[in-house]
Amino acid sequence: MSKKLAVILISLCAVITLASVVTVVVVLMGREEAPSSAVPPDYAPKDEEPNAEPIPDDTGEAPETSDGGSVSLLYSPDVTVDLSEGKVTLLFGNPRKSNQDMVLQVVIRDRVILQSGRITPGNRVTVLELSPDGPRLGAGKYLSENCKFVVSYYDPVSGERAMLNTEIPVTVTVSE
Repeated sequence: MSKKLAVILISLCAVITLASVVTVVVVLMGREEAPSSAVPPDYAPKDEEPNAEPIPDDTGEAPETSDGGSVSLLYSPDVTVDLSEGKVTLLFGNPRKSNQDMVLQVVIRDRVILQSGRITPGNRVTVLELSPDGPRLGAGKYLSENCKFVVSYYDPVSGERAMLNTEIPVTVTVSE
């Protein structure tokens, strides 16, 4: 009788283990993934970025093109976030050599911490507002393997988003 009891107990343990594994798989497959990053809009925001300012000594001109866009970027790979003020200090510019408007996102670990308004050719941003709805950040340094600028391009006349975007690795330092 003890052999039969041992077989029954082992069988019961195997069934319970199998049921647990199936439950975990079903739960993981059914859960919604957190959004990896905000999808840039199909059309550029109507309003220009309020923190944009002219790029000093930018005398370039956009080339004449009949189809497609031409862009040039000005940026620094170092970004600073001040949580107490809700401000992000960076350097990102859209020189006059570009014939596209741009929208900048700062992304940490696939989460958008901010998105600019429309940045037109000849302008740059050095300070942006941290999104109050963005992910919580802890003080410290986030390395370029986990952080990036995502730049989306828009036709300045129609406002339609271009098919391509640019991702630039950056380092983000967060202070409280």
